Amino acid sequence: MGLVYAIANQKGGVGKTTTAVNMSTCVARDGRQTLLVDLDAQCNATVALGFDRDRTPSSYDCLTGDVSVAEAARPAGPDNLWMVPANADLAGASVELPRIDGFETRLREGLGPVRERFSYTLLDCPPSLGPVAVNALVAADRVIVPVQAEYLALEGLVQFLDTLKLMRRELNPDLDLAGVVITMYDERTRLSHDVERELREHLPAPVFRTVIPRSIRVAEAPSYGIPVGHHDPHSAGAEAYAAFAEEVRALG
Repeated sequence: MGLVYAIANQKGGVGKTTTAVNMSTCVARDGRQTLLVDLDAQCNATVALGFDRDRTPSSYDCLTGDVSVAEAARPAGPDNLWMVPANADLAGASVELPRIDGFETRLREGLGPVRERFSYTLLDCPPSLGPVAVNALVAADRVIVPVQAEYLALEGLVQFLDTLKLMRRELNPDLDLAGVVITMYDERTRLSHDVERELREHLPAPVFRTVIPRSIRVAEAPSYGIPVGHHDPHSAGAEAYAAFAEEVRALG
């Protein structure tokens, strides 16, 4: 049975979508059937892989309608990579979902046979802890938390870890924290080094060895509708995401 990873953090701008897109591409390149589900109404993961924002069926239909994840999945370009795109309607899901009995498990139920079909399913979560993110955390086996190398990001991280404890206690006792990945790291600045040290020495959670550098190639790849590994495979960002994906695969 495949693994379902939620890429989540309640703070925006920390590299969730970039991590989801590039990690999924790296895992797929290794020959693993991989599915990326865009659960963010901004549709950034959808656009980053060359899809239009108005494609249907979408993740919105999986959450609020009768469409299964398998029915909504479509090839995403790179070999072995599939995607369930988002569209703008997803913004209304936060209002609609609480009106549905047992809404917290809609995504988990919608995954169905997808767990058998795909070795890895990655859920790109919205930057909030509303009903859509709750669905992702209930459906997931493991969580990866991207954290920007800045002090304000540390405060949000502590709050998010508390939320994970609540999720385990109330809705998904099997949810595991795979680890925290440091993103947008600038090795030239003392700030980045200080934040990394604080995380590794004091965070009561695992921190991945690989650090994702701040990279213009990573930032510009979505404008071409391709992951950084296709845009510039020898760039520092592409190599870092390849190393990070290898760390995740090593978790088993």
